[in-house]
Amino acid sequence: MKKTSLIIPLFKRFIKETVTGKRVKKNGERIKPGSVQNYDHLLTNLTRFSNDTKFELRICDASKLNKREFLSEKNYWKKFYLKFTDYLYKKDCHDNYVGSNIKIIRAFFNYLKNDKDLSTGDFQRFFYVRKEEVEIFVLSPEQLKFLIHDKEFEQMLTPGLRRIKDIFVFGCTTGLRYSDVFLLTNKNFEKMEGEWYLKLKSQKTKTFSFIKLPAYAVIIYQRYQSQNSKVSVFGQTSLTLFNKSLKKIGEQAGFTAPVEVSREKQGKTHKITKKTDDSKNRFCDKMSSHMMRRTAVTTLLILGMPEHLVRKISGHSYASSSFNRYVHYAQAYIDEEIDKVYSKLETY
Repeated sequence: MKKTSLIIPLFKRFIKETVTGKRVKKNGERIKPGSVQNYDHLLTNLTRFSNDTKFELRICDASKLNKREFLSEKNYWKKFYLKFTDYLYKKDCHDNYVGSNIKIIRAFFNYLKNDKDLSTGDFQRFFYVRKEEVEIFVLSPEQLKFLIHDKEFEQMLTPGLRRIKDIFVFGCTTGLRYSDVFLLTNKNFEKMEGEWYLKLKSQKTKTFSFIKLPAYAVIIYQRYQSQNSKVSVFGQTSLTLFNKSLKKIGEQAGFTAPVEVSREKQGKTHKITKKTDDSKNRFCDKMSSHMMRRTAVTTLLILGMPEHLVRKISGHSYASSSFNRYVHYAQAYIDEEIDKVYSKLETY
């Protein structure tokens, strides 16, 4: 009879060794807390799946199986993949979320094989990772200019919202990620021959950026700069509060045009409609920290900056698929504006 080990205790050890730094990336770097948080979510999903479906989660050393047992184990893991993904889809999860869960399970299998010397049979090769292209929401150049220059609107905001608006505008200008914006100190700002520059190393990609700042971004920096060079220029704000505040700012700015949102399940597109008045599909409801970087990249492209220079500023590699999405979005915007001009020539 084949000897089995329970998955949940093994997965908990996988998480613990990641947290303590015993398990690291291939380049020796520690795995970020955000990834560990995703592991915790998967642990919850696996536990609930096993309890709700009565599916026993176990694994055995494939090197000790005979041919019939190996085939049985192979079928077990194929069955697990189908049942677990179906369970998540019935919970109204979409392809990106389901795919990220499966991606972690594949990493877990590699951990068992490489770190714990457990022959897994490489059954994870049957676990297909689905991905979906989620629609990009960015500020148009007109919307960004409104947030930058409209003083009457700015005076309508509470001091707290005004600060979030300033940080958001700064991010939409420099293309920084939320995590990088709140790590900025006075040391990241340098004045050279009368011009201000932002210099930093991305926390995520480790790439260096040296960005010339426009006058309005310099004013924002000077408004919040601290006397202590080690303290964050923009202070601290939780991601949840930041995103919630952006939605309020967008609503007050009148960015309330309805938007159509669609997601994919098992490769099929489903239009998402909200039934309650509390959760409307308006542009302002889609505003979040992710919009800063996306807006900066698309704005530079829309206003005519060459792609290779935009990549240099944003830190995107030439193989980056996400950057190509920005290019396509920017082209669609340009085409729309050209159509408006041409439509005026159609009538006589």
